[in-house]
Amino acid sequence: MNEQPNQSSPLQLGVARQRAALWNMAAVPMKRLAAQCAKVWRERDALDRTLLRGIDDLPYARFLYAMTPDGRQISSNSSREGLLPEEFGRDRSHRPYMQQVVPESGFLLSDAYISMRAGRPSLTAVQKVETAGTLLGYLGADFDLRDLPLTRELYKEPLQWRQMKGDPAIRGALFLQTRAESLLDRQIEQVLPLLEELICDHGVFHCKIHFSSSRASVWQLDDPYSYRMLDFDSLIDPDICLAYPQHPYPQKAVIPQGEIRAILQTMRELRFADEVIYLRAGSLNLFNGLIGLTFSCDGSHYISYSEFLTKDSPFWRGLGRL
Repeated sequence: MNEQPNQSSPLQLGVARQRAALWNMAAVPMKRLAAQCAKVWRERDALDRTLLRGIDDLPYARFLYAMTPDGRQISSNSSREGLLPEEFGRDRSHRPYMQQVVPESGFLLSDAYISMRAGRPSLTAVQKVETAGTLLGYLGADFDLRDLPLTRELYKEPLQWRQMKGDPAIRGALFLQTRAESLLDRQIEQVLPLLEELICDHGVFHCKIHFSSSRASVWQLDDPYSYRMLDFDSLIDPDICLAYPQHPYPQKAVIPQGEIRAILQTMRELRFADEVIYLRAGSLNLFNGLIGLTFSCDGSHYISYSEFLTKDSPFWRGLGRL
């Protein structure tokens, strides 16, 4: 099966919105500060004082500093706690933000990277400093992503079918293996109804079935931050329902209660459909409506429940090319 086209995902669109907001917040203050710094570029003390005042206009910046065109720092680090003179002379030419080309506008918001000082995801705004058309150097403003209030909106997971290829070594040896019957395979007619009961009447909203290793992991509405492991002995024991309080089927569930059995039975079909290419693990989540599937070729698929149950969907047409 071929990889799906690379489209802008909700995650990528969410990142783009946050970057645009940060760009709008930083671009004008950085340009204004560059004009002020150009006047005192070769006077270190005056440059430090200018940067120390300028950081107040960049409320979420951790550090602010000046660099030569080749990336050598010619100022102290300006921070909210004051100046850090030990950074003077630091060679920043190898840092990720200095490897990107500053556009004609003179302002660059770098891609995120891992900082050397704190080892945390960060990004840097870079502004050209010029006088009479001559490049003097750059200003750099470092941002720690955890400080940014812009990154608080959670993106929504897409519902269209997505495929992610796994370990090439496993795919290369695919036709040298066959499905080994697991304990769960032998008792699947007892296991699936028990899982259906837990999902429909006992508050399990996310369930992953590991067919090959004969176990399942479940997340429960009354304790959503923890998952529970069900080994094979538990999966064939209806008494385990007594350990999970009864719970009405959630009204906000995307997957209708009446489709749970069909989803589990379809996973069963994929488990036994072929002795070489078979389902190793399957999951479902009631609230985002996604079905997760991992096959013997180590390929993973994420698909909406409705497309999963529609046998003429692109997912089913593509199974022959796994």
